[in-house]
Amino acid sequence: MSAENTSGAAALPDAVAAASLTDAARMRRAMAQAAEAAARGEVPVGALIVDAEGNEIAVGGNRVIGDSDPSAHAEIVALRLAAAGVGNYRLPGATLYVTLEPCAMCMGAMMHARLARVVFGATDPKTGACGSVLDLSAYKVLNHHTAVQGGVLAQECGEQLRAFFRERRLLKKTQQE
Repeated sequence: MSAENTSGAAALPDAVAAASLTDAARMRRAMAQAAEAAARGEVPVGALIVDAEGNEIAVGGNRVIGDSDPSAHAEIVALRLAAAGVGNYRLPGATLYVTLEPCAMCMGAMMHARLARVVFGATDPKTGACGSVLDLSAYKVLNHHTAVQGGVLAQECGEQLRAFFRERRLLKKTQQE
């Protein structure tokens, strides 16, 4: 309850605000992983996983190019580390934060891991599987459903990607001259 609330009623707006602050802080940690990926020449996407108690259990950044592995998206890297760390491929109650809307491969893996929640930053109008192109979490015939929340620090996450590609285009242009 907030200090101003003397009615005894639950302070839902305060709880929502606190969760939003936590989500933003965790998304910033995912953005740091994205920056590390960019420094390696990878598309800057980063992920963070917290367990049901809110403890950070894994982080990951894109490793597709460096690992020559088309499945080494930030989410998959983080899922592999989290699963190995807890000794189970299922991560019930866990939340994954990622800077870019997950693709179908990643969303499928997150649903198989039984994540409670996926929180993403920027939307992906080309391959997004949380509502932009398709919405895997909305398919009622699937046996597990993961809650999805998008748009956390969307502008900042999107700008991180745009800046990376802007720099890449500029570099390519100067190499052609």
